[in-house]
This record gives sequence, structure tokens and C-alpha cells, in this order.
Amino acid sequence: MTMTAGWYLRRLSRMAPREVGGRIGDAARRRRWRSAPPDCPSTTGARFTAVLPAKTLAAVPPDAAKRLIAEADRLMAGHATYFGVDRDDLADPDWWYDPRTGRRAPWGYAFDVPYRDEDVVGDIKQIWELSRHQYLTVLAAAYALTRDERYAERVAEHLRLWWAANAPLRGVHWISGIELGIRLLSWVWIRRLLDGWPGAAGLFEDNPVALNQIWHHQRWLAAFPSRGSSANNHAVAETAGQFAAACAFGWFPSSARWRADALRSLERHLRANTFGSGLNRELATEYHGLVLELGLAAVAEADAAGVPVPGAVRLVLLRMTDALAAVVDNRLRPPRQGDADDGYGLVVDGAGTDRWGSLLATGDAVFGRLSWWPTVTGTDVRTPLLAALIRPYAQQRTVTRPVSRPAHFADAGMTVLRGPEEIWCRCDGGPHGFLSIAAHAHADALSVEVRHDGVDVLADPGTFCYHGQPLWRQYFRSTLAHNTLQLDGGDQSVSGGPFLWTRHARTRVLAVDTADGNVARWCAEHDGYQRSVHRRRVELTASDKELRVIDEVRGPLRPARLAFHLGPAVTADLSGNRAVLTWARDGEERSAVLELPGELSWRAHRGETDPPLGWYSAGFGRKEPSTTLIGTGFADGARGFTTVLRFRG
Repeated sequence: MTMTAGWYLRRLSRMAPREVGGRIGDAARRRRWRSAPPDCPSTTGARFTAVLPAKTLAAVPPDAAKRLIAEADRLMAGHATYFGVDRDDLADPDWWYDPRTGRRAPWGYAFDVPYRDEDVVGDIKQIWELSRHQYLTVLAAAYALTRDERYAERVAEHLRLWWAANAPLRGVHWISGIELGIRLLSWVWIRRLLDGWPGAAGLFEDNPVALNQIWHHQRWLAAFPSRGSSANNHAVAETAGQFAAACAFGWFPSSARWRADALRSLERHLRANTFGSGLNRELATEYHGLVLELGLAAVAEADAAGVPVPGAVRLVLLRMTDALAAVVDNRLRPPRQGDADDGYGLVVDGAGTDRWGSLLATGDAVFGRLSWWPTVTGTDVRTPLLAALIRPYAQQRTVTRPVSRPAHFADAGMTVLRGPEEIWCRCDGGPHGFLSIAAHAHADALSVEVRHDGVDVLADPGTFCYHGQPLWRQYFRSTLAHNTLQLDGGDQSVSGGPFLWTRHARTRVLAVDTADGNVARWCAEHDGYQRSVHRRRVELTASDKELRVIDEVRGPLRPARLAFHLGPAVTADLSGNRAVLTWARDGEERSAVLELPGELSWRAHRGETDPPLGWYSAGFGRKEPSTTLIGTGFADGARGFTTVLRFRG
């Protein structure tokens, strides 16, 4: 996906003057570094002291350790799966190869590589993911738990190969700061988990090649921070990685300055990226998880190194954890909202470990769980490792935590209605996205997402892709791909590119009543359609196990389409404007009836490609057919549309 001159003009229009000035300075620095790259200063007497406390590994639950070792053995055999693509070349990986397209990224000065052009580079996410080195943290953790030197030797072999093949500022792995930041964090944990292996010091602190790489990564991050309209989760990853490395690898003349600057930046960006309620401002749930993981990992390095952390940092992470506990369903699944690219901050667990349960377990260990938190039954490796380093949070009297489970987050515009038999409904009445470009937002104003005992019934279809497949990128972030109303065949917000929105729908919540009782209510409206206002009311009646959705349009008569996307486990028998929905959970048949507005003409779509319609993406790079019900007709102030979902049994 190449960027046209028009895209650059649209992108420039979303920048403030200060950001423009900073980017001009970045461009000048890139030119200087092309001909005269900075040199790593000499270091002597480097020692790694940020080791795990004694008996930490003994606290790892046996079943979590078993999953981790199984994953490590799969990696040792050369197998891994990234974004739905199986790889069998990890015994001797090609760091620039994309297994999805079969293309190989070109060599050269990093900032000359056209990484957005899939025809030239391949799928950049596939190429970058391996070089985050999170598969090496898994192998290092397997060594720490088993003391089997095969794992350590494979880690050392691959790091040496990577360092030799990816000289500073050369090639595709020196383009994006988030990749450098996460890679540094991986290296810190690799060194920590390999402590006790005879070759650990020779691999890191006594290795001039490693020192050169670590220094150049930090120098790069100090020189090219994400700025202004791009200072989203990328900025948190950059500063967390920079800070972690400056704490654990504080061997350079600039380490103290990098550490102080990164900590100030981390505090600023954590606060900027997080609503006061604790939800992530990008309104993209997976980035809430990523930012929380990165923040916890950074605090772990600070406490391991004895570096004081501002209270605001821990407070933001506490609020993020409480917010996560509040919004998950009974199976610990959070909302599927906005973009999701399967990005993790720190990976030391095997397949089958629940990400959100792991985060809540860590939150319990660090902050203490509240009485209304959901119970976490699963285990993980990461929690005991982080908890061994992070100083328990000493709550001040001024810190107020929710005394009961929050249902409405006014600043984020998210409301969760809950009913009997684990009926869970998320209502979206929040801002379009974060910062002027809202890079990871979807055009989903007033959408609803409904689950029954953790099963997607009315589903958010997900993300699927970022680069290289513009038709699919456009579909999955469109209004039609969400459970809301579309007018005139267009989106509520205007897209200017795959990570750029040039006009944002403005949404406001008009009423919320989630107090204990038989009926929970929510009402909101948005102005994304010029000359018209879309207003939606949602009512969840506990006694009837019934969800009622009422849509109204104030404005002139306009063509309308109302979409309801079913989860992939749900089958639909549509007759006229009535659909019988069936699915299974734990071997038990479940069902519901969806009464659709009779004013519209209804049709079921499944797995269509021209144009795309009827798809569900469970994770980045993966999609599967699912059923989408589309009602077509006209909307104006004279008519409203009422949809009723009634669960049986």
C-alpha cells in the first residue's frame, strides 16, 4: 500500500505546527545519519545486576510451566504461527522473509525501505513480528525453568545471527520505533532469564556486537520519538523499551540521561493514552492490553534497578487494571473494539495462556483485587516473574477505587449492560478515536456488541489486516462492518488512509441507567451523517432475557442499511424479518430469536468478497465466514427501527 501525494497532504493537515517542525528535524537527522551514523562509545566493566530474586521460578505454577516448555519445544523444532501463517523455518530464520506473500524485504538504508508497499517488501507485520524476539523470551524462560542449555544455546545463536544480519540503520528492522522498543524489552528479559547460564555475559555485556546494538537502539529511540498525532501506543512502547534498557543495561555514558528522559516520557504518554476512568484512549481494546503490559514491564525494571517511579505511573496502571476487570465478560473476554493486531509487550508464556486473565492476575499481585473483580482460574508464567520485581502498590488515602463494578465509563463513552445467564452487551457512545488521526479507530459509533456466556452473538467483526490489502482494511473498519446504522452507503467518519481519519463523527451519551433492577437502559446519538442525526436506545430487560434496540434518524429521507453481524459460532435461519439463532456452548445447544425491523428488507450474507461482507476476524491476519444480516430501506424522522433480541431458555 503506497502513499500518494494526496495522502501526504491529508496527513499533514492533521499535524500541529510543533509536530511539523519536529518531523522536519527528523528528516534532517536521517540525512545526516545516512552519511555519518553515530558511533557507539567504548564501555568497560559492564555488569548485569537486574536478576530475578531467589525462589521466583519456584512460584511458577506447574501447568503454566508445562505449556511454556511445550511451546519452547515447538520453537526448537522450527515451528511457529504468526497471524494465521504457519512457519517451519525458525531453526534458521530469514529475518526479512514474509511467508504469506513469499516476498523478501530489500536491503539498504532503513529509511529508504518502502515498508508500506507490499508489492516490494511483503507483509511488513509478518516480517517485523519475528524480530520482536518474543519467541526468544519464551526459549529463555524455558531455560530458566529447566536449566536445559539447548534453549539458551538456541537463543544465543539466533541473537548473534540477527545482530550480524541487521547492522544499525540497515534494513527493514530499523524503521519503526515500536519494533525497537519491544525488541529492547525482549533483550532485557532474555538476559535476565539466561542468568546462570555460563554464556550469558559473553552474549551480552562482554560482547561488543551486543553493546553496539543496544546502544544504537537507544540512540535511535532518543532521536526519533513518535510525535504529535502519532504519539499513541507506539510512544508508550518506545519509551518503555528505552527505559527498560537504560535501567537494566545502564552501561553507557548516556544511560542516566536516557533513563530520566524515558521515564518522563513514559509518564506523559501513559497519562495521555489513558482516560481518567482507566480505559485506553484509542478505544481499541487490544492496545489497552499492550499499553498495560508495557507499563507493568517498565515499572518492573524501575523497581529492579531502584529507580523511583512517579506515583502517577502506578496510578494509571492501577486504573487500567480496574477498568479491564470491569469490562470483561464472564469468560474474561474484553470488548472487541477498534483495531487489534495481536501485539504483546512481554511474552514468556506458552499457547493456551489467557492474556486477560494473566493481566488480572498480575494486577491482583501488584495492586490487590477488589471484591467485585471476576475470578481468574487460569495460570501463567509472567505474573510471578513480574510480581517478584514490582514493588507492591502502597495505596494512598487519596486513591479511590470503585466500590462496585463500573458499568458506564463516561469519558470513554463505553457502557456495559449485563443480564441473567451472562448476557453481556457493550454500547459504544464514545469519541471516534485518539488524537487527530484516530489511527486505530473504526467507524462504529452507536454500535452494540452482545454475548451470551462468552459467545459472540452480535459480534464486532474485528480487524484482519493493516497493510497491503486496502479493500479488506477499508471493510473491517467501515460502518457497515459494525452493528449500527449506515446512511447513504457511506461511513459515519471520513477515512483519509489506512491509519487516518480526516473527519470524526461526534457522539454523545444522552442517558444511562445501569442501576440494579429489571431494566438497564442506554441512549446516545452522533452527527456523522451530515444533515441527519442518528439516535439509538438500548434496553436490556432481565426478566425477559430481552435486548431491545431502537434506532431513530432525525433529518431528510435517506437510503439506510442496518447491519447485525453474528459470531462465527452462530447460525441463523432467516424468514422475512425474523431470524432464529442457534449455537453451542460446552456441548449444550443455545438459541435466541432476533426480531428485525419490518420497515426494512432483510437478507443474510456470508463470506462474500465482491464487495466483502459476512466475515469475522478472530485475530490479525485471520478471517472466517460468518453471517451478517442486512436490512435495506429508507430512514427519516418519520420512522424508527426497533430490533428485539430474545434469548430462549
